[in-house]
Amino acid sequence: MTSARMRRIVTRGLVTATALAAVTGAVAPGAVADSGPGTSDVVAGPGGIGTSDTQRVDAAAVVGLDPTAAVLLLGDYDFIHALWQKASDAGERLDAVRTAAEQAMASEVAEDHVRFIVSGVHEAYKLDQQREREKAEAERAARLAKSQVLLTVGIPSTPELLALSDDNFVRAVAKHTASGPEVRAAALQALLGEAADWREFIVNGAREAHKRDVANELKELEEQNRKEAERRKELAARKSAAALFRIAPTEAMLTLSDDNFIRELLRQAPADLRDTELYAEGQRATLSSDAAVWKAYIHTGADAAYKRDDENRRKKLAEANRKLALQIQAAAENSKVNPNLAAAAKTALQGSDADVERFLKPDTQYRLKRQTLKVWTVNQVVRQSSADGGKALLSDSIKKTSSAADREDATWVIVPSLASEPGCYSFESVRKPGYYLRSGKAERVGLRVEVAADDRSSKFRKSASWCFRETFGDGPGPMRSAVSFQQNTTDGKKWLAPTTKDVYVRKEFSFDLPGGKPGEAQPARPAVWQIAAPLAP
Repeated sequence: MTSARMRRIVTRGLVTATALAAVTGAVAPGAVADSGPGTSDVVAGPGGIGTSDTQRVDAAAVVGLDPTAAVLLLGDYDFIHALWQKASDAGERLDAVRTAAEQAMASEVAEDHVRFIVSGVHEAYKLDQQREREKAEAERAARLAKSQVLLTVGIPSTPELLALSDDNFVRAVAKHTASGPEVRAAALQALLGEAADWREFIVNGAREAHKRDVANELKELEEQNRKEAERRKELAARKSAAALFRIAPTEAMLTLSDDNFIRELLRQAPADLRDTELYAEGQRATLSSDAAVWKAYIHTGADAAYKRDDENRRKKLAEANRKLALQIQAAAENSKVNPNLAAAAKTALQGSDADVERFLKPDTQYRLKRQTLKVWTVNQVVRQSSADGGKALLSDSIKKTSSAADREDATWVIVPSLASEPGCYSFESVRKPGYYLRSGKAERVGLRVEVAADDRSSKFRKSASWCFRETFGDGPGPMRSAVSFQQNTTDGKKWLAPTTKDVYVRKEFSFDLPGGKPGEAQPARPAVWQIAAPLAP
């Protein structure tokens, strides 16, 4: 038995190193896995494995990761990194999973890693599924709203028209000969606005403008023939109500009594309308014996119910978006390296639903991870210098009024560690995407820090990973934001450190603390920095 277990340990160790290189581009020691007991009182086993193969297979299924034997032998942190990569590749579809994975990777506590694999990834996926359902429903409703516009106004529906973007659809309606003066005016007014104005025209504006066109026609006709005007008014109301059900009414249907007309709408209603306010209000109307109730539903009730349905859809999607934005804010605040992202999340959550939706766009998320790295209590920032062969230099001359190129040189996108190290991060150059801050060749005062392209090797990724350390905790003033970045080198732990104008990886050294006496000896401490607002937002 002992011999068999030893063979298992050795085999797992060899395969793990291969798995890490294949999945994360990093190399890790061997691991041994026992079935994970759950999410509480968990202690990771040798090699950082505290979860079972079954738990890992279930987690991998969420993001579509192939649970090969090599993948199942990864340490918990590296397994989470593999999940994070797949979630990142999926884009908005797995935003909540990606964010939760980043939060788990920011922790150095083994139990947090186990908890994410066992339950956290599934909880985050439920939020992603909810958002996807609400988004799909909103998009489907938007497409159907276009067909309703065409039915209402009397424009023949074609696949080409329905496939147009919202603004081009509004233009097409404005140009069509079937559109009356009020519809054309409302369309042109919407085109002067933004996407929300185009959508509002499609969902409600076109229908309401058409009603005004009909009213204007009836007013002219009323002066000549009151009876004919009333007939046309009823006909227009019925066609409008039918359009909300996505039904093109026949002549026979238009001649039905009010109650039977509503029953026919309900009978022909598409299945997806059965759980809507529009359908429920129609049912309530048919249960009444009051003719005024039937007429009210056709003329105004159906329209009001349709608007409530649309508002409910918007609220559901907005609620899902706010849950994700709140999760992103918490993760950014816990990481303490993305205050710009945390602040933007807080601002978005205090704003409108449209503000939250804009905040959640992938391009916005990536941009908001920008920060500037500043020497603690000194007005010097770290910048990359292409003119100096990609060296990282210190500058006290770059300000918000500097050129865009200079400000981009001094701004970094802080992302999870390329080397899959827990609690660690990598700094991507804003000026040169795909290039990262890394420790390079050895010089007299330490390892020179430079900016270089990621070649996806484990050696590069380890040299481009910086482990976050709170140097002074939560002290007042600048002490609150004092941080350090550690790197594990071949000759021990060293720190990202400034010199007069350059940046190196060095051992701990002495410096004066605020309020200390000049020249007073201080204990050796790591170099300290501030994560400041991005010079190139």
